[in-house]
Amino acid sequence: MSPRTKRFKPIHLAILMAYALAPLAHAEERQLSTVEVKGAPQGKLQAKLRDEIIKTESISEADIRKTNAATLNEAVDNNPGVSVQTECSICNVRNITLNNLPGRFTTVMIDGVPIFSSVSSAYGLDMIGINGVERIDISRGAGTSLIAPEALAGSVNIVSRRPAKAESLVEAQAGQYGYRRLDGFLARPFAGGAFTAALNVNHHDSIDSNGNGVGEYTGYERTLGGFGLFLDDAGGFKLRGRLDLVDESRGGGALGKDYGNIKASMSGNPFDWSAGKNGSPSSAGWVVPGGVAQAGDITLADGRILRPYDGGRGGMSEIIETRRQQAILVGERKLAGGARLKLAFGYANHDQDSFYEGDYYFARQNQHYSEASLQNPFGATLLTAGLNYRYEDLESHGRLADGTAVNGLDNYIYKTPGVYVQAYRALFEDRLELNGSLRYDRHNVFGGITSPRVNALWHHSAETSSRFAIGRGFRAPTSFFEQDHGILATTRIERHIDNPEISDNASYAFSHAGDRDALVVSVNYNQIKNYALLDSGATDPVSGAPITVFTQSSEPVIVKGIDASYTWRFTSNLEGTLGAEKFSYQFRPGDLSFARPEERVYLRLDYDAGGWDILARATWTGPMDLKRFYDYANNPRYNLDGTPKLDKSPSYWVMDISGRYKVNKTASLVLGVNNLFDFRQTDREDFLWVDSAGNYDVTHFWGPTRGRQVYAGVRLDL
Repeated sequence: MSPRTKRFKPIHLAILMAYALAPLAHAEERQLSTVEVKGAPQGKLQAKLRDEIIKTESISEADIRKTNAATLNEAVDNNPGVSVQTECSICNVRNITLNNLPGRFTTVMIDGVPIFSSVSSAYGLDMIGINGVERIDISRGAGTSLIAPEALAGSVNIVSRRPAKAESLVEAQAGQYGYRRLDGFLARPFAGGAFTAALNVNHHDSIDSNGNGVGEYTGYERTLGGFGLFLDDAGGFKLRGRLDLVDESRGGGALGKDYGNIKASMSGNPFDWSAGKNGSPSSAGWVVPGGVAQAGDITLADGRILRPYDGGRGGMSEIIETRRQQAILVGERKLAGGARLKLAFGYANHDQDSFYEGDYYFARQNQHYSEASLQNPFGATLLTAGLNYRYEDLESHGRLADGTAVNGLDNYIYKTPGVYVQAYRALFEDRLELNGSLRYDRHNVFGGITSPRVNALWHHSAETSSRFAIGRGFRAPTSFFEQDHGILATTRIERHIDNPEISDNASYAFSHAGDRDALVVSVNYNQIKNYALLDSGATDPVSGAPITVFTQSSEPVIVKGIDASYTWRFTSNLEGTLGAEKFSYQFRPGDLSFARPEERVYLRLDYDAGGWDILARATWTGPMDLKRFYDYANNPRYNLDGTPKLDKSPSYWVMDISGRYKVNKTASLVLGVNNLFDFRQTDREDFLWVDSAGNYDVTHFWGPTRGRQVYAGVRLDL
């Protein structure tokens, strides 16, 4: 192969197939602007784009069940432009990334109420159950949510389902790695309303794939409870309210659930550092790549320096206890003349009791949200005006491993009243729909901030449309949870944050809908200015104590991408979907944390017939430029044997298959396998890494943390 010859990749095949299949679109009945595959007797929906002026992708309750998702993260993962990124191999903190932007730029809402922050999102997105959910709406781009301007990458909105009939559901599953899951859901309509109750109990063991004694997949015990209330007429208001309760314990690093013993074990070496790919030459510790010894180091026979580990089980473990209570109430009332009044309220209390490799961190956060808006037609223009108030605080205290108290390390209080106005109008016999909005927020720290956005929807025909959007959003950086998921071995944080993070976004989406096919193509441009950064390697110039500097980048982060999804109905029982995405990144090396691929391909087959409901989906992830994202030029990374980490990650496939068989009207059997090909990052290189001075970290990510997992269960619809 000559140097000029490019290797043919799955992304190229996906693009060719999309172009080849697109002309196959033919159907007599079309649906305006809604990209759905129609005609199945079972009413299945795929590749959906809601009939709204803002491009909104939607995941239905049926689709959530097909993927066997138990939480929000599992439900939205593996879709073009949408993914879930793990950011720690020990505690498995996860974030939803839209357009491959950092997860902190994604605003999660429940029934249109934003009630999650950087602290509560770090582990909390694994704790959002999806029993009783009607759908999950995803809008990508800055300012896509009128009431959440901090959604610099976009928003994810969970819509509760108002039950129309009595329902009782019990489902139990079990699988490898100690996986156990129990779901319960109860719905009872009554005259003028309905109520629901939901329960999810989930258990998973820690997983150590390479045998060194340090887990890469975090074990957890999780209990989620929820109650919903729907009133059709309460003083003229149509109300929906819900209460969610969360109790979770997760522990990563040293294996086992004896958390008290793990925390008390802070000396000795219970691990085998020679195990696994590129393991150390000695089980006692790892090689110091720079070759500069410090007190206690050992010189090996070949002259290399070995850094012995003496931190016990606790020195390589992270244990997090989370308790959360949140309540949401949304009411809408129709007024005279076609006007509509909306009121919304939200409250959340989040408690985190955590242990990070010898350091203790305790945090309590409260959030309040209130909103009032009025929508009223003025001639051919629909005008919406509203105001909302957001309150968010954080109080923390902690203790470092040496006993140093760090109380109030990252305390803050943010108060943000805001006012907004939006105008909508249809022109040219409804072929063109225009939507413009303007927000003004008065932040108690960053002052006044204005966020404009304009959207346009053009109907080329009854089955084809284009959407254009341009807008701006802002976000007030909160604490080092923005960049790091837990306490750092630091005595104070110096905030050099003068401006909010600002995002400018432009997007175009083309959609086609037919009885047998559906096509969506999206192009996105995102520019983040005043990008928040964390320097955890600073020291106090007087005392020499470790400090953390929280600052902002002098250069913008720019992410550009194109993604497409094409669905074809082969028969009334079989659908196939082909998706692909291509992204490019412009940033100062080291600013955009965690590696991201430039290319992904998504394949999906959905079969439903004769009592069987089978879903097979595979995702190809292209190589990642680890050298650039992890800034090897200034901060080289090494394996435990002193060899350099990979400059580029390999491409790989991950395939999941889930199936349900309806035995009778009541009982269904569940069987599935995740990561069928058993691809794991630890087979190529560890998540652990050391710098030239021999200091270790646990954040070298590019591949799956868990291998193949088979599970089975039974579902009873009573």
